[in-house]
Amino acid sequence: MKELKQLVRENILALTPYSTARDDYKGGDISVWLDANESPYNNGYNRYPDPHQAKLKQAISAIKGVPVKQIFVGNGSDEAIDLCYRIFCRPGVDNAIAITPSYGMYEVAAQINDIEMRKVLLGEDFSLPMDGILKAVDSNTKLIFICSPNNPTGNAFPLEEIERLADSFDGILVVDEAYADFSDKGSTLSVLDRHPNIIVLQTFSKAWGMAGLRVGLAFGSEEIMQIFDNVKYPYNISSACQQAAHEMICSDISDNVSEIKQQRQLLAKALEECNCVEHVYPSDANFLLVKVTDAKAAYNRLIEHGVIVRDRSSMPGCGNCLRITIGTPEENEKTLQCLKQM
Repeated sequence: MKELKQLVRENILALTPYSTARDDYKGGDISVWLDANESPYNNGYNRYPDPHQAKLKQAISAIKGVPVKQIFVGNGSDEAIDLCYRIFCRPGVDNAIAITPSYGMYEVAAQINDIEMRKVLLGEDFSLPMDGILKAVDSNTKLIFICSPNNPTGNAFPLEEIERLADSFDGILVVDEAYADFSDKGSTLSVLDRHPNIIVLQTFSKAWGMAGLRVGLAFGSEEIMQIFDNVKYPYNISSACQQAAHEMICSDISDNVSEIKQQRQLLAKALEECNCVEHVYPSDANFLLVKVTDAKAAYNRLIEHGVIVRDRSSMPGCGNCLRITIGTPEENEKTLQCLKQM
């Protein structure tokens, strides 16, 4: 890995971050707050939220086993993705690499930030194309995005391959683990300390059931996470979201995750017996990628019966494929019956 000062944009390194009223005074025993031009009338939300999410980060640290100073909390994982470009990539000069098919927001955020996105096709079995990724790297490549488990293919890549990629790349490797809670193949968090050029993204939207709160996570070196905090908008997570997320992560999700994994296995087996299904790909996520004889017909039939899935046919290597999220047992059974009747 290059020195951090060689990777971060010069203007970001020179940035003096915005100082909030809560940053200026960090003492206690204050009963009258007249420093932030807030409304004095208490309705539960008249004060600005904690700009550093200290209480929430403490809870996250306890659950994830990562020090507080190595945690960033964002407005969904998309904020962290955007920050990666804004921090490391010079518009119109630098480039990033992502595997394909994969999560489309990597490319959208690249376009918004005027960054060239180089896409490398997965292997025929959706394996990680290590050689292809490294061949795409040049002196202006600052970021590589790897989604594992990958969306929409569902497979998690071996941890040793991710480590080897980090060791072979001078820039920043971003490992998006939005679906890692459903995988038995381990998390990159376990090797984070050995690889200062890795940023791990996770979310509370999937296994934790907080998609409506928009709370995403990034983990990395203390130095990189400090830069994330410097660049983010001051109050990026509302008080309501911080409080709700803190309450919900203290709950036990193991039963829900176990049921989704069990339902994933049952649904995959049952789908393989449908005449319209050609192949069900192995999954480490909370969804299945299913190749059918006619994706458009299957999609429309499901719509007619009030079931919505994603048609991923337009993505490379995913011709006639539907991505089906694992629902409740009743929802999965309804989906299955609709496809069996085709």
